Order: sequence, then structure tokens, then C-alpha cells
Amino acid sequence: MGRRKRRFSRARATLLVFFVSITIGALAGVLAGYVSSAPTLAEVTFNPNLTTYIYDAEGHVLARLFKENRDAVRLSQIPLHMRQAVIAAEDDRFYTHYGINLRGIFRALIVNVRVGSIRQGGSTITQQLAKNAFLSHERTLSRKLRELLWAIQIERRYSKDEILEAYLNEVYFGHGAYGVEAAAKLYFGKRCNDLTLPEAAFLAGVINGPSIFSPFIDRDAAVRRRNYVLERMRQLGYITAEQAATAAQSPLQTVSLQPYQTQAPYFVDYVLQQLIERFGEQRVYTGGLRVYTTLDLRWQQAAEKALLSALPTLKIDANGLRQPQGALLAVDPNTGEIKAMVGGRGSDKFNRAVQAYRQPGSAIKPILYAAALEAGYTPATIMTDEPLTLKMGDGTTWQPENHDRRHRGDVTLQEALEESINVVAVKLLQEIGPREVIAYGKRLGISSFVEQGEKNDLNASLALGGLTKGTSPLELTAAYIPFANGGTYVTPYAISRVEDSEGTVLYQAKSVTRTVMDEATAFVMTQMMKGVIERGTGRRAAIGRPAAGKTGTASDYTNAWFIGYTPQLIATVWIGNDLQREPMRSSAGNIGSSLAADIWAGFMKQVLVDCPAEEFAPPETGVIGPLAIDRTNGLLVEPDCPLPDSESIHVYFLEDSAPQAITPRCQNSTIVTPDPPSPGSPSR
Repeated sequence: MGRRKRRFSRARATLLVFFVSITIGALAGVLAGYVSSAPTLAEVTFNPNLTTYIYDAEGHVLARLFKENRDAVRLSQIPLHMRQAVIAAEDDRFYTHYGINLRGIFRALIVNVRVGSIRQGGSTITQQLAKNAFLSHERTLSRKLRELLWAIQIERRYSKDEILEAYLNEVYFGHGAYGVEAAAKLYFGKRCNDLTLPEAAFLAGVINGPSIFSPFIDRDAAVRRRNYVLERMRQLGYITAEQAATAAQSPLQTVSLQPYQTQAPYFVDYVLQQLIERFGEQRVYTGGLRVYTTLDLRWQQAAEKALLSALPTLKIDANGLRQPQGALLAVDPNTGEIKAMVGGRGSDKFNRAVQAYRQPGSAIKPILYAAALEAGYTPATIMTDEPLTLKMGDGTTWQPENHDRRHRGDVTLQEALEESINVVAVKLLQEIGPREVIAYGKRLGISSFVEQGEKNDLNASLALGGLTKGTSPLELTAAYIPFANGGTYVTPYAISRVEDSEGTVLYQAKSVTRTVMDEATAFVMTQMMKGVIERGTGRRAAIGRPAAGKTGTASDYTNAWFIGYTPQLIATVWIGNDLQREPMRSSAGNIGSSLAADIWAGFMKQVLVDCPAEEFAPPETGVIGPLAIDRTNGLLVEPDCPLPDSESIHVYFLEDSAPQAITPRCQNSTIVTPDPPSPGSPSR
């Protein structure tokens, strides 16, 4: 019997050894597997998602782009009491352990066994960093084991200060704020290096449970947690009892929780598309770029006010947008910097300042007239404004009408431009040729001309801006830049410089220019367009200083424009319904270029209030004038001629193009005033 018991005991012992060996082997295999899956030191690199900032020209923040709202800061920029508060709250043995706190792990293990699930992790700051930077937040044993391996490798590669810096830039503080810098701005509206002791204690406390200890959710809980952190700091000797008591008595004063707002949204979208094209979406939203733009926020706000306060609401369309829509674009004609951009009114993403291609109406005429000057015409050239019937390519006829449905008889080109006389423009186009005018427009940067196909722009309606595709406010503004700066095309641009999060310059704008027009031609055209504002269809655009420009109203009042400039600034206003062929009519009347000119004047007066008035400087050579001209025949008026002032105009000429003959009316003792023109489509 004893022998049988001994055999049974030996068998049981053998079986136990077998199972223990199997278990140890299995555990060893699992452990070996996890160890073999440990990251290499090269893999332990911190690349947190950083917020990209877009600034205006003066450094004001226009927008923040992010997947995680985070601004990286150096440890030296974080106050000592902020660092100590986090250590006291999260890992008081941080500087003595090697990434793993065994005491904390055993304490958490006891709690988890007691409740039957994983409630505590006993994680060190290093483990939390491993989890946040490299792993998921799932509560499983396998994830916990991977966390330990990552923590060990982190401690092998980085110093304690480097680990603490990475942690303070990585950890989540609630309400979309990642890292201590974003948290300081979110809760207190300040940089982290300005945090007080009680503010630092609060931020350290909120890490443990942002949804529990946020003052925007439960202020009492937030204060209790802050005071707990202060007491832990006292116990660890970081602060004195007096400092802890004083800080605990201070009120928790946070700024109000505000949604992130984007200034100049259409402009920001315009910049964003260029950033994505250059750097890719991932880097734009996570790379912490610093994007410095050309926009002047003060001018932008003036543009929004001028446009949006003046536009009437004729209807609300199916997308909930008010109609008509509008756009305002302002550019420095000497540098090409876009200073203001309003792409519409609403929250839609369609930027009408850039993407809307519309009929320019008579705003196209300065291109026609500039081509005419270079072809030998002058502001004093006489053409006849009379009924005109043209045979079109499809066999039909067209009778161009003036905006006021009057005919004035013989007029100078100066007057024809000032009054936006359509008949004269059509005749001038016929004499010069559509191809030559289109070629001139392409020199000025207009790329939307259609020259082939059944429908094209090689016809008489080109003179009145009846383009097949149309043009955009940005493109047409750029075409006027050579008039304003003396003949140089300057490509408009919005981004001045892009830096990475370390301040390294990734992109620097370079001005792209080319000479497209003789300086003398630009000056004479500017003087002609000054007359548009002083005496013609653009009188509503008068701003009390030298300015030039042109109105434009497309047929049936589908589009209204005013493009004008001073030596310092060029701006374009466009108004129209999003449905291209829908007229802008109401019981109060038609909406045309007069409203666009009003908006332009309101904007320019406000933004140029502190800029001294400047006259357009004539070139040193190539221009003659101003000379007095008889408006009935285009001939010179002598200084002592008895011709009434109303019968003459003063104009500039390109060199060698001024008339030499004196008007016969100066040689008569009695001046006979011609009969007024007889009464006579609304492009002007």
C-alpha cells in the first residue's frame, strides 16, 4: 500500500513538473515573442501632430489648421512649477525609475483583480508617452505589455528631460487641446511660460480626466483636483505650505471657451489650396507650419464691411445663399501682394474673387483702348457714335446700343471711354481687329479668351465684354496692374513665406514680373481712366484723391463691375447672381456698376485714410501734355482761344502722336456751339 502511494506521488509530481515546464515555456515563448517585437531605438522618434498657423502681413492669426491642436515648446519654455506639478500628479518617481514603476504596477494589479477588470494601469509618464505617441488606448493586457517595451526603449534613447518635454507636448488636456502650450491658451488665454502656480496645478490635474476635471464641465471638481495637486507638490517639497495654501485659495479664473474662428475665410481657403498643392495635406494639417501671408487684416475687415453692408438681398437661393453675391479683391500694384479678398457672402467654399468667370462688360474696354493707342490712335481721335447694324457670322444682324440709348455724333476716344459708348468701342474693335485685341489681352494675363470653336470671342461683342467664358475678378484685376504701375505685369500672390515648426524657411515668395506695356501707354491710359471717375460713368467712385478706373455692366444687368486704382492700391468689385444669366432686378430698379463704384469708393476711402494722396507720375519721356483739344474735331486749342471750357478737353498723348493743327474754331471771332446730340445695350 505504501509502495502504491509512493508511485502515485511520484506520478503526480512528474505531472506537476510537466505542466509547470509547459507553462514556463509558454510564458517564456510569449515573453520572447513580445521582446522580439520591441521597437528598435531608431523607431522611437517623436513626431507629434502640430498646428499650422496662417498669419496676416502684421502677424495676426487668420486661421489654425490641425488634426490635433498642438504647439510644440521646449522644456526651457515651460515653467519649473508646471513641470513639478505634472510630476507630482502623474509620476512622483519619474526621475528615479527606468520607465516602469513596479510598485505602481503591483498596486494597480491588486485593484484590477479586486474589481475583475482593468481599471488602473500604474503607468509612469514614460509609459503614458509610449501609449499616446505610439500605441492605442485600448485596455488590454497585450497593449499593456507593448507599452512596457516601448517605455524601456524610450528610456534607453532619451534623457529624462527629453522624455518630460515630449510628454508635455503630447498629452491631451481636453476640449481639443494637445500639449501644455495649447492648453494654456485654451484655458487661460496665455502662453505656457506665463502660467502661475495655481494655473499650472490645474493643468497638471486635468490630465487625469479632462471630461471630469474641466472647469467648463464641473468647476468644483476642477478646483478640488487642482488643490490635490498643490498638496502633492507640498508633500514632495516642490512648494512650501504657505505657497500651497495661497494657491489653493485663489479663484480658478479661466477664459471663456470659444470655438476656433477663421478670419478672411475665402482668402484662407485660397491659401490652403496652394499649401496643399506644395506641401501635401498631411504636412499642412500636422506639420506645424507657420504661413505668413500678404493680407492686411484691417483692410480685409474694411473690404468685408464695404461689400457685405452694401449688397441688397433680392432672394435666397436653394442653397440658402443670399443673392446677388459679390466679391472684392485688393492688390498692391507694385508688388502683387493681395491685401484683401472677399469671395462672397455666406459659408460656402466657392470663392467668387478667384473661381467665378463672368462677363466683364465694359470693364474690358481699357484693353481695347490700350491696343488702339499702340496702333496709332489717340485720346483725341474722332469717331462717330451713330446707329450701327452688323451682320453676324450666323446670318443674323446685331445693333449695339449705348447704355443710355443715345447717340452723340462725333466724339473723341477720351469721351467715348469716359461715357463708355458702346458703338464707338465696336467700331474701334472692327478697325483694329479682334485677334489683335485678344493678343493684347493675353499679354496682360487674361487666359480665358476662346479663339476656336463655334462659339468664340473673335467677334464684335468682344468690344463690350461679351466673352464666351468670361474672366475672373483676380484675372481682370491682374490685367489692370500694368496700367497702375507703368506697364509691368506683376503676378498677384497671397503667401509671402512658409516656415516649419523650427523656423526653417521652406518657401519664400519671389515677385514674378514682366514688361507688357510701354510706360507711356500705361500713363496715357491712366489719364483716360481718371476721366471716367472725374466726368464719366465712374463718378460714384470719386474718393477725393487721384484715382483711375472703369465701370462694367454686362447686358441684362447680369454682372456689375468697378475696377479702379491709385498709385498704392488696385481694387476690383464684382456683383452678380450665382446663376450667370439671371439679371439683378428688383422693384427698386436694376443693379449695375454704380453700386460697384459706391462699394469701391467706400473701401478705398477707409483703407487709404492714412496714406498720403499721390498723383500718377508721368514717365520721363514718351508723353506729351496735357494739351487742350477741341472736342468736336480733335484739334489743338490755343491758350487765348475764346472756345468755352465746355467745348474742350485736356488730354495726354504718346510722343509724336499729338495733333499739330489748330482748330479752325479758334480762328473765328464767334464760336458756334454745335447742336446737342439727338436722342438715341446697357454695357457701360
